[in-house]
Amino acid sequence: MTDHRYLRVARVLRKEIADGVYPIGSQLPTEHELCERFSVSRYTVREALRRLREDNLVISRPRAGTVVIPRAATNRYAQDVVSIDDLVAFAAGAEFEIDSNAMLTLDAETAARTGLPAGTEWLAVRGNRRTAGHAAPICRTEYYINRTFAGVGRLLQRHSGPIFPLIEDVFGVSVVEVRQHIRAVIISPELATALAAAPGTAGLQMQRRYTTSEGEIAQVTVNTHAGDDYRYSMTLHRVTEPSGP
Repeated sequence: MTDHRYLRVARVLRKEIADGVYPIGSQLPTEHELCERFSVSRYTVREALRRLREDNLVISRPRAGTVVIPRAATNRYAQDVVSIDDLVAFAAGAEFEIDSNAMLTLDAETAARTGLPAGTEWLAVRGNRRTAGHAAPICRTEYYINRTFAGVGRLLQRHSGPIFPLIEDVFGVSVVEVRQHIRAVIISPELATALAAAPGTAGLQMQRRYTTSEGEIAQVTVNTHAGDDYRYSMTLHRVTEPSGP
C-alpha cells in the first residue's frame, strides 16, 4: 500500500505557513524535530518538504535548513489554459456580480453539471459577469469551492479576478492542472432570465476543474453563455518538414 503520510505532514506545514506560524524568512523545524513531532520516518519528512519546495513555499540549503520564502508571481497558465470567458471577463475588465454565496449540498442535477459527487458539500458562489456598456450579462458564472478552502468566501466581495489564485495565496497550495470541457446546452428558463436570452435556445457551457499538487479538487467553475454571445477562434499553421541537404 502506498504511504501517503508525507501528504498529511505537508498539508499541516502548508497550513501553518499560510497561518503565519512560520512567517517568510523563518526556518522550519529540523528533519529530526519533524520526525519526532509527526512520528514518521526521515524519508516521509523529506518527501513532505519536497512537496513544499514544489509549491514554491520553501527553499532548502545545506547548513541553512529549510526557509519559508514569498510565493513568486507566475504566468504558467498563459500557454496551457486560454478560455474565452477569461479573455473577455478579465482582460476586458468584466465584473463579477455575486448574487449568492453559501455552502451547498450538491443535488443530482448540480453534480451532473459539475462532475462532482452528489451529496457532497461545497461553497457555491453564483452570479453574472458584465462588461461596461452592455445591459445583458456576458455569462452566468458558478464557482464550487472545496469546503477545505471555503474561507475565501468571506473575501470575495473585495476581490476581483479569478478565485484560484486567492485560494493559493491564502492556503499555500498550488493549482497544477486546469481541465476544461465545453459542451452545448439548452438555455433553461432560469438561465434565460439571468442571461436575457430566450428559453429553449442554444448556449455553450464551459466547465473547468482546478486540481492541486496533492490531487485535490480546489474548485470547479461553470460558465454558461448564450449561443449568440460566444465565439471561439483558432488558427492552425501547417508544420513543414525541413528540406534535405
